[in-house]
Amino acid sequence: MQASGSFTVNERQMLTAVNTAASTLSMVGSAFIVLCYILFKELRKFSFKLVFFLAFSDMFCSLFNIVGDPSKGFFCYAQGSSTHFFCVASFLWTTTIAFTLHRTVVRHKTDVEDLGPVFHLYVWGTSLAMTLIRAIGNDYGRIGGWCWPEVGRTGKVVHFITFYAPLWGAILFNGFTYFQVIRMLNNATRMAVGMSDRSHQFDSRADMKALNRWGYYPLILIGSWTFGTINRIHDFVEPGHEIFWLSFLDVGMAALMGLFNSIAYGLNSSVRRAICERLDLWWPDRLRWLPRFIRLRGQQQEANELVSLKVQEQQ
Repeated sequence: MQASGSFTVNERQMLTAVNTAASTLSMVGSAFIVLCYILFKELRKFSFKLVFFLAFSDMFCSLFNIVGDPSKGFFCYAQGSSTHFFCVASFLWTTTIAFTLHRTVVRHKTDVEDLGPVFHLYVWGTSLAMTLIRAIGNDYGRIGGWCWPEVGRTGKVVHFITFYAPLWGAILFNGFTYFQVIRMLNNATRMAVGMSDRSHQFDSRADMKALNRWGYYPLILIGSWTFGTINRIHDFVEPGHEIFWLSFLDVGMAALMGLFNSIAYGLNSSVRRAICERLDLWWPDRLRWLPRFIRLRGQQQEANELVSLKVQEQQ
């Protein structure tokens, strides 16, 4: 039997299963970061607060993906719009993290915490505007395991403009920002070597390890949405001729974005140390060596992660 489009019923059921499984993993990972922020007061610093809102957006984006395909009408419309809103908010929060790092490390500004209200206006306002523009005149219908706007070529262009254009804009911004920060720290390291300033050289190398790690984070968005972008372009060029393997990668990788973000941005040494400190209090004496070992490793690595960079030292 053929379902809507060129996929069989079995293929669409498989896409639904992949979407549900990947979205569940993302929701669990994001919810874990949200819970850590709520439970551990020592994590409630400005830099990790941005990670909290990133995880919050990922959690609801994944939740509405899991909701699936309710009946046509209001619930289908609400599911599609909510998913779009929180997914856009997710990658916009990554730009605020990159901007905060750049403003602190490159421009040596200490006023990033004052920009919190501006970040909220930028992220939530832009997400709402993109969602409303995409929703105007679109009729949402069921497609596999989620609701999607049933539109023609014009609607597909609007969808590309309201989602994929800001997405790739965020990717380019994050990549350029991290490149500038890494280049500046690399130059500082070379200057320290030339001046034989061992203490400054050590600090710069620690910062370089951190920024080299964070420099890979734009790849999360690239990996999550490259197949989706290719799939949308293919659907625009050849409507009604979907490629199953491309849709499989599109659905699976996009739904895993929240899991990738929670691991990369949220599961840092400060979070691990806070967890291990609680485990030291709760675990029996014979098992205490395990959290202590993990905690010592986390303390050695802490200097190499964003949460302990000069961003927080200057706040």
